[in-house]
Amino acid sequence: MTSLAGPRRTTLNPWWIRLPILFFSGVLLLALVLTIFLGAFQLRYVDKIVPNVWALGVNLSGLSIQEAAAALSERFTYDTEAVFTFRDGDRFWQMTAADLGVSFDARATAEQAYAAGHSRNFFADLVSQAGIWFNGRSVPPTVRYDQNFAVSRLTQIAAEVNRPTEDATLTFAAGVVRTTASQTGRTLDITATLQRLQGIIVQMDTGAEIALVVNETPPLVWEAETAAARIRAALSAPLTLVADDGSGGQLGPWTANSEQIASLLSVALADNGDGTRSYQVSINTQAIGSFLETLAPGLITTPVDGRFHYDETSGQLQVLQPSRSGRALNVQQTLERLEAAVFATDPASRTIPLAFDYTLPRYHEGLTAAELGITQLVAEATTYYTGSSQARRDNIALAASRFDGIIIGPGEEFSYNYWLGDVSPEAGFVEGFIIQGGRTVRGVGGGVCQVSTTAFQAAFYAGFPVLERYAHGYRVGYYEAGEGVGMDAAIYTPDFDFRFLNDTPYHLLIETSLFPAQNAVQFRYYSTNPGRTVVKEGPLITGVVPHGPTLYEANPQIPLGQSLQVDWAADGADVTVTRIVLDLSGNEIRRDTFFSHYEPWQAILQVSPSDPILQTQNPGG
Repeated sequence: MTSLAGPRRTTLNPWWIRLPILFFSGVLLLALVLTIFLGAFQLRYVDKIVPNVWALGVNLSGLSIQEAAAALSERFTYDTEAVFTFRDGDRFWQMTAADLGVSFDARATAEQAYAAGHSRNFFADLVSQAGIWFNGRSVPPTVRYDQNFAVSRLTQIAAEVNRPTEDATLTFAAGVVRTTASQTGRTLDITATLQRLQGIIVQMDTGAEIALVVNETPPLVWEAETAAARIRAALSAPLTLVADDGSGGQLGPWTANSEQIASLLSVALADNGDGTRSYQVSINTQAIGSFLETLAPGLITTPVDGRFHYDETSGQLQVLQPSRSGRALNVQQTLERLEAAVFATDPASRTIPLAFDYTLPRYHEGLTAAELGITQLVAEATTYYTGSSQARRDNIALAASRFDGIIIGPGEEFSYNYWLGDVSPEAGFVEGFIIQGGRTVRGVGGGVCQVSTTAFQAAFYAGFPVLERYAHGYRVGYYEAGEGVGMDAAIYTPDFDFRFLNDTPYHLLIETSLFPAQNAVQFRYYSTNPGRTVVKEGPLITGVVPHGPTLYEANPQIPLGQSLQVDWAADGADVTVTRIVLDLSGNEIRRDTFFSHYEPWQAILQVSPSDPILQTQNPGG
């Protein structure tokens, strides 16, 4: 059945239409109210300080700049109530902040308070004013500080504080000593004191005490009385130098009176190394030093080492020559004693003994062979002088005695010339034949090479390194008996020496002996063998050159029919001797070569000038 009714119609609630209209109407109304309020607020405070602005604890809300300045002026009392005390030790000076140039700018502070929320930017001012309204704002006071006032006040104080620096003084004339005291200079440091003051004023502190900054300038010379006391002490009594003669006797005395002492005193200012100076009183010891220098040579005693023989049975040293300590005048120490005594007040201290340096001998009677490492015979050598003249024998005996009992320390050199000493008649040597200038001539010291050759041969077999050795100009029979050619050592002081090194850690004792019946001289070396043996190879003789015929020379002191042989014929040759030093296992430690070149040498006989042999040798001569 078909319905007769028409289509359905929807009906809207009228509140859904009115609600948006009401909302937008409310918003417009609120905006209008706020606009009216803000406009009224801006009109109200256009020339007033906005609410909740403070300065110096005063609420400046709604006040004009003039009103705020008046209120702040009544509030600020720091400039008159703040009192500052400047102190320098027990002295002090007081003054207010106003006296020192502190003032309050009320107008500037009020203007700063008004500027809060009044930037002439509407929207920025709205934000700023809202923040001030809710949080408040405190404006710092504008306090002005004119340092010129403070400088003026401190300058007045400086006139009372400042004082000059004065050095102590000392004068000495005609035996009279005068002194004045020193004074430390003081200067008020105004700049530094102002810095301390400014820090206090910035903090608005009241009742502060400020220590004045005072720079002190110490004197260069603090005092002079110490030096004056030394001068008075120096002139209090004479000075006396005394000494003994080393045997219990007295030397001197030598005395200087007060006037003489005064003439030797000197006063000078000297740097102390710390920026200060002081008076130094000293005695001029130059004249006394010169006098002591003249005394010194006569007071010298040279130390002498003992000389010893080694007893192979007991293993002990036997004293051959006692040791002797030496002494020498110590001029400097004596002068130091004098300088110390001259300023002493005790009369007993003004007698000054001369100072000596004492030198103990290295080798004295208290030493034992074991301490020195002398335990055995490590080498010996004997040479023969058969046929020598009495002069040559005497020289050999004297030269050998110079070496008997001496000790050579570990690492030390043996020098033949050093121990032989001066070869002269004054030293006891006599004239004989020596090799000089290419031939045998008469001279002082003939025979000393016999002794040096013997010393060399002993050193050869002891294995000591030879530092200096010379062969003779030609072969000499004295030196070839026993060891053969190439084992001689020529010396000629001071140019030619024989030297070797004691390369062991033990001391070396040298003994010498003469055996007149056998025409022999012997060297014995006592030490400790470091574990080596010596093997000799040679001599290797090459380049032999036969000697020439006998040469005759005229000597008016020789009677006719007699002759005197002064040189002996010898062939020339080159000779090499090798020394091989082995250890205990037979391994070679060192190999040394000793080379000698000998010129051919003809025999020379001296005869009477009228001997016919001279005509035969020199026909027509």
